[in-house]
Amino acid sequence: MAESDWDTVTVLRKKGPSAAQAKSKQAVLAAQRRGEDVETSKKWAAGQNKQHFITKNTAKLDRETEELHHDRVPLEVGKVIQQGRQSKGMTQKDLATKINEKPQVIADYESGRAIPNNQVMGKIERAIGLKLRGKDIGKPLETGPKGK
Repeated sequence: MAESDWDTVTVLRKKGPSAAQAKSKQAVLAAQRRGEDVETSKKWAAGQNKQHFITKNTAKLDRETEELHHDRVPLEVGKVIQQGRQSKGMTQKDLATKINEKPQVIADYESGRAIPNNQVMGKIERAIGLKLRGKDIGKPLETGPKGK
């Protein structure tokens, strides 16, 4: 037991270069001179916070003052739908059932909250018999033969 000395340390290998030293320009050149395969690649914005980089388009968007939003159904159209539905003695639910839509869709169109959809508008026009699109809104719908 006299041979075990806890204070002596034996180093078997030499410590290699750290990651930063291995990546340095000197280390790369030395490896190339020794004939080793060296692969180098430039990473875009490596180690930098480039996600908030302002481009011309971003600045242009920031200067833009116009507020972009979807067009809504005019309140005039909502009133025409409501009057036409009531003149036929239908509730919102009855009209919705007749055109295969949800009652909430009719409520949105009448209150002017809906985004106009020509397919839904056409169904409502046929159900209440009044024009909802074009310049003669509220006029009776002409039910003539379709020209094909």
